[in-house]
Amino acid sequence: MSQLFSLSGRTALVTGASRGLGAAMAVGLAEAGADLGVTARSLVALGETAARIRGLGRGVRCLALDQAEAEGIGPALEGLEVDILVNNAGVEEVMPSNEVTPALWDRIVDTNLKGAFFTTQAVGKGMLARGRGSVVNLASLTSFVGVPTAVPYGSSKSGLLGMTRGLAAEWAGRGVRVNAIAPGYFRTDLTEVFYQDQDWAEAMLGKIPQGRFGVGQDLVGAVVFLASDASAYITGQCLGIDGGYLASI
Repeated sequence: MSQLFSLSGRTALVTGASRGLGAAMAVGLAEAGADLGVTARSLVALGETAARIRGLGRGVRCLALDQAEAEGIGPALEGLEVDILVNNAGVEEVMPSNEVTPALWDRIVDTNLKGAFFTTQAVGKGMLARGRGSVVNLASLTSFVGVPTAVPYGSSKSGLLGMTRGLAAEWAGRGVRVNAIAPGYFRTDLTEVFYQDQDWAEAMLGKIPQGRFGVGQDLVGAVVFLASDASAYITGQCLGIDGGYLASI
């Protein structure tokens, strides 16, 4: 059974891995035996994640990559052989929809959807040539439900789910699987500002059947599963990791 979940001998690329959920997933994949490529807009920001991976005895390559700049993705990843891709890099900004500007829309959608597609295209070429690979996209609760003041973000994450299914259908016969996970409410450095609002946090906590917010480690098992041979006959699926939130609304 342990061999089914082992990632020994494989290389995983995790985008947006400098902190939070991306860092947790990158370290988790290293714990399962994978060597890592990790990206962020700044190489300096990747220092802590890289040190944790090296501390596990795994190889790590740090790459400066702004996923909002689609034209630079292919050149930045050229020559990198990847068996597992985790499309985690993303941005969010809440704002009433009648105040959203074209620049804000483009920044969110270009990063979360367009950037994820062209990152997948760049490393997917090698996966298809080798006849094997696993892609895990970071969808969201907003891929399934409408959230006021998060329309650009929800649009990007709904599109990401459509991308997951389309690529899964197109690439299944060539040995490449494409799945997604949809994290619920996770408390990270990036989202901490929301949780400082005690009224909001208490109200949201009351909607989660498990009675707690998610932490990075809650994603690790699902990502390792979808990256490994344990999920060899699973593609085009999205796994909600939300403490029961979607099941209860």
